[in-house]
Formats: sequence, structure tokens, C-alpha cells
Amino acid sequence: MAAQPKLSGLQKQVLGMYREYLRAIRLKAPDERLGIESIVSAELRHNAITVDRKNFLYIEYLLCQGKKQATRTTQES
Repeated sequence: MAAQPKLSGLQKQVLGMYREYLRAIRLKAPDERLGIESIVSAELRHNAITVDRKNFLYIEYLLCQGKKQATRTTQES
């Protein structure tokens, strides 16, 4: 088994935010879960492709926006 490369701080934050979303989604009704999960996953994949990895300010901005949205999703439950 090959060793996993070490993750940067921003990468850890993105993964943490994704886990927050998954926890928030678990509190939703089953019919809502799949739709929300696919939207979140698609948005993260889209940003992974389109956002330059060296554009730290924009990545931090997206993280902030994502955390706010995850908090709203949790509060709506």
C-alpha cells in the first residue's frame, strides 16, 4: 500500500467542511438527502476543477461561504 501524500491545511479544511455537510445532511428527511448530497458533491468537484490551487484567497472565500451554508443547513433541520 502506497503512503498517502500529506494534506495541506486548506485541504484539511475543505474535507472538514465536506464532513460537516454530510453530518448536516443526515439530519434531513431521506427524500431530501440525496438531492442535497449530490449538489454539495457536484459543487466541490466543480470547484476542484475550475479553481486554481494557488489562489488561496478565493479558496478561503469559498470555504467561508461553504461553512456558512453548512451552518444554515444544520439550523434548518
